[in-house]
Amino acid sequence: MSRIRTWTVLFLLILPLAACRDGSAPAAAPADDAPAAAGPGAAAPAAPARLEDVIERDPRYMVGISYPPGMEAYPGLAAALQAYAQQAREELMQAVEALDAPPAAPYDLSLGFRLLMQSPQLVAVAADGSVYTGGAHGQPLVARFVWLPGRGEMLTAERLVPSAEGWRVVARQVAEQLAASAQVRAIDGALSPQERKSLLDSALRMIDEGTGPDPANFAQFEPVPAPDGRIAALRFVFPPYQVGPYADGVQYAQVPAATLLPYVAGEYQALFVQ
Repeated sequence: MSRIRTWTVLFLLILPLAACRDGSAPAAAPADDAPAAAGPGAAAPAAPARLEDVIERDPRYMVGISYPPGMEAYPGLAAALQAYAQQAREELMQAVEALDAPPAAPYDLSLGFRLLMQSPQLVAVAADGSVYTGGAHGQPLVARFVWLPGRGEMLTAERLVPSAEGWRVVARQVAEQLAASAQVRAIDGALSPQERKSLLDSALRMIDEGTGPDPANFAQFEPVPAPDGRIAALRFVFPPYQVGPYADGVQYAQVPAATLLPYVAGEYQALFVQ
């Protein structure tokens, strides 16, 4: 899980840099996100990614991967989705190849991509699933991809909010929401007062550690659309273990555009409700 998350962050950082390797700012891409024609002597561009659902069955493992239709219209986004899925599959197969005998239960990769939002300015896709390679449960796969067709780039937390002060504001509001949810979960009549206190103390400690004012802690986010197609809020997504135990599942905290806008980089402010 950690390797997949690390790879994803590196990919998102490298992608926009590749577009600027000649030292100039990237030109706005056409509406369909098609690459510009190559000049004389230029290397042929890589073939666009073809996103096809995958179903594989074997006595040792199973793989299921599904994509939303139409993502090939955005080659950069399609490549990112395909690469994330391929990395997850490679990690599963490494575990399969290390087996000395068939496992008691087949190893498993289940990964689904969902279209969250699509407009001329922004396309957002969620990836959710798990990889099972033995043990009590699978390891969660949680990622979000926010693609800007007109700019031909992935919107990342680092680029979106470039200031430390902005992340302090986001971190404080997110931590407050997650702490309120933890307090609700701790109200369990089956627990003794001491057990409730221990549970809540542990949850608050994980929230504090997982929501420090570092953009890496907020790398997974999805836009909440307004009626006019702009972003009304950002919903930050936290996989299991970041701000709570596995049993708490994926957790969310929403920050409205009004809170974010003073800290959003100028080139992205038009994406948000003013």
